[in-house]
Amino acid sequence: MKTLTKPQRRERRHRRVRAKVQGSSARPRLSIYKSNTRVIAQIIDDEKGVTLAAVSSASEKGKTPRERAEAAAVTLAKEATKKGVVAVVFDRGGFQFVGTIKAFADAARSAGLQF
Repeated sequence: MKTLTKPQRRERRHRRVRAKVQGSSARPRLSIYKSNTRVIAQIIDDEKGVTLAAVSSASEKGKTPRERAEAAAVTLAKEATKKGVVAVVFDRGGFQFVGTIKAFADAARSAGLQF
């Protein structure tokens, strides 16, 4: 049996998550991607195939990656509420729900998104 690399394992987890998570017009999907340097998030209506809002932590202020991710979550939540999006489904993209991903999710919840 072949040993999978770390990105291959994440991709496998992501496919498993996406099999269960589907965004709609009523509850679009909040998709998140984490690289070594930044967090990128989008709110996507899968029925129409349209990105409603997007943000990157590269454009945010903060000393640590966690602080920049939290600031990006607040920015995304404000942008989403302007467009009338309150409830979303969270797609963690195959990443474990710890650290920066959890900080992003908690900040988005406290900024007004429901998931």
